Amino acid sequence: MKKIIFLALAVMGFAACAPKEAKVMARFVPERADDFIMENNLVCGRFYGEALEGNPTSPGFDIWVKVPGALVADQRYVDELQNGLSYHVDRGNGKDCYKVAVSLGGGASVPYVDGELAYPATNYRSYEILEQSNDKVVFVLHYPAWEVAGKSVSLDKKVTVCADSYFFKAEDTYSGDFDTLTIAAGFWDHFQSTSLLSGDRFGIWEAASDQSLEPEDGMIGVGIVMPDAEQIVRIEGKRNHIAGLKTIAAGDTVTYWFGSCWSKGGVENAEDWFTIIENF
Repeated sequence: MKKIIFLALAVMGFAACAPKEAKVMARFVPERADDFIMENNLVCGRFYGEALEGNPTSPGFDIWVKVPGALVADQRYVDELQNGLSYHVDRGNGKDCYKVAVSLGGGASVPYVDGELAYPATNYRSYEILEQSNDKVVFVLHYPAWEVAGKSVSLDKKVTVCADSYFFKAEDTYSGDFDTLTIAAGFWDHFQSTSLLSGDRFGIWEAASDQSLEPEDGMIGVGIVMPDAEQIVRIEGKRNHIAGLKTIAAGDTVTYWFGSCWSKGGVENAEDWFTIIENF
């Protein structure tokens, strides 16, 4: 009997000490045009780096749809770059089917001047990882100064990735020689699709936006929660956006949460996605 108890305790101790499987990741991807990829067990996406400037030069967040569960980004890069298997094709766990171009993509921020989005002149140029564990990663992307309405503006984008959430936290600090500046945090509304505008949060439910390699019959949900938004606006132009606006002084931080989902990845319809946004 004592032997059985000892063996049981030993197994329990081993389980307690066994390495915990990571539910989050974020890293610089020099092997693929300086991407910076971020992922948890529910959602995934990337920001564009220096090597991709011009194709595009964009601060927009690129959504990678996935099936909830295991982390998939690293294997997608291996398949794309080493095995010749495009990550624009779904192989059972999702793909890259979101169109960013020069836009806010699935949840970024830029200055907003005279009804126009004032995009950075470069992609992010450097990064820092501030915290990293199996359940949480915090990093900062640095965008060098560019000119906005005759003033110099730079951006330090701090992002927190936590397990078990459809949302990432953004803390965007704008510095420069301006007195005040209006910042727009939002996303590209590709098709002026079904939308939610509710207090300090807003979202859309739209068809996948890039069908270049594989027909896509799924839907993508995108959302923003911005507690300090002074107003939420629709911005019309070459690329239509929905964004929350906040006026700041130099050195201030704009805080918001940006999220996404996929109809083939557990959130099946607009009603369910909008409920997730409202309950966040």
